[in-house]
Amino acid sequence: MTSNNVQQLISAVEEADSSAKLVEAVQNLASFGSEDAVPTLIAALGYNNPGAAVAAVDGLIEIGEKSVKPLLQLLDNYNYGARAWAVRALAGIGDPRGFNTLLDAAKNDFALSVRRAAARGLGTIHWQQMPSEQRSTSQQQALETLIQVCHDPEWVVRYAAVTGLEALANAASETQPDKLPQITAPLLEMANNDEEVAIRARAWMAIHQHHSQIEMPNMKTLAESDDEKEVPSRGSGRRT
Repeated sequence: MTSNNVQQLISAVEEADSSAKLVEAVQNLASFGSEDAVPTLIAALGYNNPGAAVAAVDGLIEIGEKSVKPLLQLLDNYNYGARAWAVRALAGIGDPRGFNTLLDAAKNDFALSVRRAAARGLGTIHWQQMPSEQRSTSQQQALETLIQVCHDPEWVVRYAAVTGLEALANAASETQPDKLPQITAPLLEMANNDEEVAIRARAWMAIHQHHSQIEMPNMKTLAESDDEKEVPSRGSGRRT
């Protein structure tokens, strides 16, 4: 497709006169994956249309690092909805320039969906793109934040913390294997003591990946843990 095609797609977003048409237009623009689409996709984050925002986030993640600087600029915007979607996009991109934003959002954002995205994103930062002299300190900051998030009152956020810790352990196993015991300790705590069986199972799965590299303490089975606590029903929709 040419630049004229991109401009046509941008015009379709700007001229959409219904919610459904806006969603379709943003989806079409996002699927093109052009850097030229970034300003319009970012604008779509503030349209108060969740379907369009989801499509815009997917498009910005696909475009990748070219989206990061304008997304960071958007964080200064007073439109909370747009800022929240921007955090989700930064989490999905994994660019180190978004690291401090994800640290703050994982701990402090009032929306559980934003805390969840930020927690997952902290584990999947592209560490190899970060200056080597900053990497160890930043990974320690990510670990401390994810440990804090393991105590979030919302189970979906704690689940995201487990996946974030798992991803952080995968990164550390290649570059800083001495950090693995620090990372797996909170996973062991979650595997033994979280009230949600899905979180306990997910934590155990994460630990199992690195069992040959760490000293494994005695851990309760899921059945033993279930005998000790009543697990509230949360319905379907577990995430992996």
